[in-house]
Amino acid sequence: MAAQSFDMIVIGAGPGGYVAAIRGAQLGLKVAIIEREHMGGICLNWGCIPTKAMLRSSEVFHLMHRAKEFGLRAEKIGFDLDSVVKRSRAVAKQLNGGVAHLLRKNKVATFSGEATVSAPGQVVVKGAKGTETLRADNIVLATGARARELPGLEADGDLVWTYKHALVPPRMPKKLLVIGSGAIGIEFASFYNTLGAETTVVEVMDRILPVEDAEISAFAKKQFEKQGMTIREKAMVTQLDRGKGVVTAHVKQGDKLSKDTFDTVISAVGIVGNTEGLGLETLGVAVDRTHVVTDAMCRTGVEGIYAIGDLAGAPWLAHKASHEGVVVAELIAGGHPHAVDPDSIAGCTYCQPQVASVGLTEAQARERAKQHGYDIKVGRFPFVGNGKAIALGEPEGLVKTIFDARTGALLGAHMVGAEVTELIQGYVVGRQLETTEQDLMQTVFPHPTLSEMMHESVLDAFGKAIHF
Repeated sequence: MAAQSFDMIVIGAGPGGYVAAIRGAQLGLKVAIIEREHMGGICLNWGCIPTKAMLRSSEVFHLMHRAKEFGLRAEKIGFDLDSVVKRSRAVAKQLNGGVAHLLRKNKVATFSGEATVSAPGQVVVKGAKGTETLRADNIVLATGARARELPGLEADGDLVWTYKHALVPPRMPKKLLVIGSGAIGIEFASFYNTLGAETTVVEVMDRILPVEDAEISAFAKKQFEKQGMTIREKAMVTQLDRGKGVVTAHVKQGDKLSKDTFDTVISAVGIVGNTEGLGLETLGVAVDRTHVVTDAMCRTGVEGIYAIGDLAGAPWLAHKASHEGVVVAELIAGGHPHAVDPDSIAGCTYCQPQVASVGLTEAQARERAKQHGYDIKVGRFPFVGNGKAIALGEPEGLVKTIFDARTGALLGAHMVGAEVTELIQGYVVGRQLETTEQDLMQTVFPHPTLSEMMHESVLDAFGKAIHF
């Protein structure tokens, strides 16, 4: 059978790949996409979306227990974990179908199977119906990543889980150990802790949520501990002894080695790129620590081959992958898109309380001040000073902003508290438009809203806060 020819072939139909394919088709390119498992990739099927559905269930459960505070009655409060999971899977299935529909609507040719770039401009797809060869001058690698597994801490789906097992749990954990406190680890810790699991989080770095601003991490830690979580920082799980229905974890913290037993362990110690089987070595595509090396425009250095999303390295975020997909499609179609700026991509963690940030942390800003001559100004505003937060019954939180007083540039914004994953986009837009502190100060924020805290935090950075 003769090879089918396209203008662009995308390998992987996650939030990077399917968006690249659709944008390419919109620009008049003949596009093929290859997916070995599920349309929508990990994010839609086993990541961002189903976890948010589950976290919403735990949030409602938490609020039901607080009914009395709001003048309401709720008795015999309980949950059905199978039903929580069933709802989560239904949400993922609905969106999975939506992606397939969008690809059809945009006339993107879809292929199911394992893809290998067998030669420049040529992709071999091995699927259930046999092998097909596709050709295109432009190939976009969007194969994503998977959970990292450390020796001795490998998941078995019974006692030790990855994020995937935690999304379709065989049981409700009673005593849970979460290894790693990045977004994935802390979200699952928050979910199961809220439903009643006795939860311990072990983090090898000096603080939980290590990529966040230190002040925000400390605030979040305090809230988690109030909720009954045990947090162990600068600690490492060195060994897991598995027995019948029980795991003994060996935890090294400083010079001390302790042992504790759990019925469930969730390993969330990072991710590794899906580079295997693509033929990258033969093609000469550079790979560094399981991630494909690219320039600012997602080019690999090998003519006609691009890499986007988790495969291409940090930040490992779906929205970064999608934006890179658009950039690459427009580049291939002859456009002149802007490179993605990692410092302008927001990070959101949907634990309770939520955490969101964009730009530099205070520590990073002070470090770069020496090189760039920044005059650092930091503003803060607590949720307890905001009328809407108090009315919602959510007075625990903080908004923090970091400016260069010399230019008025917003260097970073960091938040912890209710709905901050929605609020952060205001600062993201501000950074994209190169907004100054004067622009933000002169903007009228609606009242009563949580967004007023964003205004007050900016004012506070320059000694002008009204309500604090």
